[in-house]
Amino acid sequence: MTFISKIIFHFITNILALFVASYFVAGFYLNTAWENLIIVGLLFTLINTFIRPILKLILSPIIIITLGLGILIVNAITLYILDYLSQNIAISGLIPLIYATLIISAVNLIVHFTTKIK
Repeated sequence: MTFISKIIFHFITNILALFVASYFVAGFYLNTAWENLIIVGLLFTLINTFIRPILKLILSPIIIITLGLGILIVNAITLYILDYLSQNIAISGLIPLIYATLIISAVNLIVHFTTKIK
């Protein structure tokens, strides 16, 4: 699979994950107009593509010490960055941030395992 097709797949998966998180988590608000979903999904995909590897490198000691659970911290930071950069998403507290991070991680994990993208 080429790089562009992987980016498009991650883009669609991120839109789905953000929509599911906004549906199930109270305190996680997403403007669900199609234009806004596309903008938020594109921004989240760009953050995950370019900023997330840098965060993983910086926080690698924490990730190693926690035996991989530190990835949830990286995911929460990327979601917080998305909240900071976009006006179409609002997270009202730490608990909704944690729940949304868990749901988005679970949706991405399920979609990637069912499609077997390498």
